[in-house]
Amino acid sequence: MSARHTLRRLATAATATAIVWAAAPAAAQTDGTTYIQAGRLLADPASGRVEQGKTIVVRDGRIAEIRDGFVGEGKVVDLRDAFVLPGFIDSHVHITSENGPNARLDAVTKSDSDVLLDGVVYARRTVRAGFTTVIDLGGTPEVTFAMRDAIAAGKIIGPRMIAAGGVAAHGGHGDIQGYRQEILDLYRSPTLCSGADDCARAVRQAVQSGADVIKTASTGGVMSATAAGVGQQMSDAELTSLVETAHRLGRQVAAHAHGTDGINAALRAGVDSIEHGTFLDAESIKLMKAKGTYLVPTLLAGDTVARQAKTADWMPAPVRAKALQVGPLMVDAARRARVAGVKFAFGTDSGVSLHGENAKEFALMIQAGFTPLDAIRSATVWAADHARLSNEIGTIAAGKAADIIAVKGDPLNDVKTLETMAFVMKGGVIARAVGD
Repeated sequence: MSARHTLRRLATAATATAIVWAAAPAAAQTDGTTYIQAGRLLADPASGRVEQGKTIVVRDGRIAEIRDGFVGEGKVVDLRDAFVLPGFIDSHVHITSENGPNARLDAVTKSDSDVLLDGVVYARRTVRAGFTTVIDLGGTPEVTFAMRDAIAAGKIIGPRMIAAGGVAAHGGHGDIQGYRQEILDLYRSPTLCSGADDCARAVRQAVQSGADVIKTASTGGVMSATAAGVGQQMSDAELTSLVETAHRLGRQVAAHAHGTDGINAALRAGVDSIEHGTFLDAESIKLMKAKGTYLVPTLLAGDTVARQAKTADWMPAPVRAKALQVGPLMVDAARRARVAGVKFAFGTDSGVSLHGENAKEFALMIQAGFTPLDAIRSATVWAADHARLSNEIGTIAAGKAADIIAVKGDPLNDVKTLETMAFVMKGGVIARAVGD
């Protein structure tokens, strides 16, 4: 999280929402029947079986059936020379912001209308890159929730969104840093907390405001403009209260966690996912396996900040130091967790990296020892299970949402083919047409 992710003015967000909805694309139509002719089809990544010469029949935004051979008339999408897969799921994005030289200034100069319109652009880039579902883990709540609802209503083009409400410690990662006190006071989120009871209050407030999940930060973070390290910042009691309250209200908890102490404290408290997990140890792995906790590795974020820190004079000194320390370690952490059999869900932390380049995470997962098929599973069936949406997305099967993507080449041999989409459909709506 950054200052971009703090509470802003409701009226401005409402105005921006009206502007975007008025400009909704005519393409958001799901009526009629579309026949998608697939040369090669990975319908179910769990089995890894590739089928040849199939036609996916899409009706009213859903997959009606899968037929043998190339059939259909009227609306036909010719993917006979392509490799077809289920739409991808990115379990960690920040859809309304993008890091860069102006990010700190933008945080206090851009209105909610500006932020929302930026988010519309980033959402379109994301879905056209093949990511048809995302979990947004930190943004201005009113803006993020408005985007989620507008996309669901078909008023703007973007990935299906699960949107988090942020609950974190005063002064920790998730608070804002590095501005004058009056700026801090103006932009601070009301869902920051200190003490177990206050953290329960903050969770309830986040859920009341519309959060689908709760995002917390048990440790310091790389992008916080403070020299506070990446160790534990929330107390065990605060974490336990936060998780128990969220679970009582039917919400999962995603925990940003780099340092070993904060990772293990979050796991003991019962969080549903560890985001990043840089300094996980044997105890972390033991706890994750025992509790079935997902690791969302965000290797692209680590790679991005490590490269930026070597040349970017716009990075505050504390951020640069943490980026150079943490970034290079993340692939090894994922490798150790993979070997041990920890559950994984694909996540990039896009917003730290550029939106629309989410698929670059796949090549980094290969560096961490994943097979191409397992990397694809992490962004389909595994991520669908993590998001509790396995009945809706993650595979190409009758009755499920018509989230269908295609690439040229064979991603089971070279995952870099996934960085260039030949076709994207989300919920029956074509977001990237053949030849587009």
